[in-house]
Amino acid sequence: MEKPAETAFPIHELLRQRWSPRAFREQAVEPDKVTGLFEAAQWAASCFNEQPWYFIVATRDKTAAFAQMLSCLREGNQEWAKRAPVLILTLAHSTFTRTGQTNPHAWHDIGLAVGNLVVQATASGLSVHQMAGILPDRIREVYEVPNGYEPVTGLAVGYRGDPASLSEDLRERELAKRTRKSLHDFVFSGRWGRSAPFTQSLR
Repeated sequence: MEKPAETAFPIHELLRQRWSPRAFREQAVEPDKVTGLFEAAQWAASCFNEQPWYFIVATRDKTAAFAQMLSCLREGNQEWAKRAPVLILTLAHSTFTRTGQTNPHAWHDIGLAVGNLVVQATASGLSVHQMAGILPDRIREVYEVPNGYEPVTGLAVGYRGDPASLSEDLRERELAKRTRKSLHDFVFSGRWGRSAPFTQSLR
């Protein structure tokens, strides 16, 4: 199933095609495609080139490791993510390596890295669903995460599956039309709340 974005202005086709399904096929993801995801993430921009992103990955063919990672997700996410062939946890190094000072941009930089990963996934015929519903304390315990490294999000990666595999509530969300705020709601000029002139035609 595809749900391309209905955009007011042309954007790259990969960005139009990207969306976050919960229904995944249990088909394994080829190892070179998995590697490509992290290669793409590696080349994201970051403050002072700190590269504060870290990833923990598990695949369904490694049953114990996959179950361990699944247990680090909130129950509502476990319900559907258990079918994804790849699970990933993202973590941020919260201080600068060179100075030991707090890096307030680490979460932003992880977002850039995951953005690269998601575009690479889309180009490879894969889909990614990002999750805020993780259990940070369990992640720290299970993976023995050292101090200064903070769990941020979870990712489910794989080939899109049949929405019929989902519960009724999740299936409705899967099939719902995609919506976004209009540009004039969040692109300002001159002062806060004043829509940038080029967005006026979108009112």
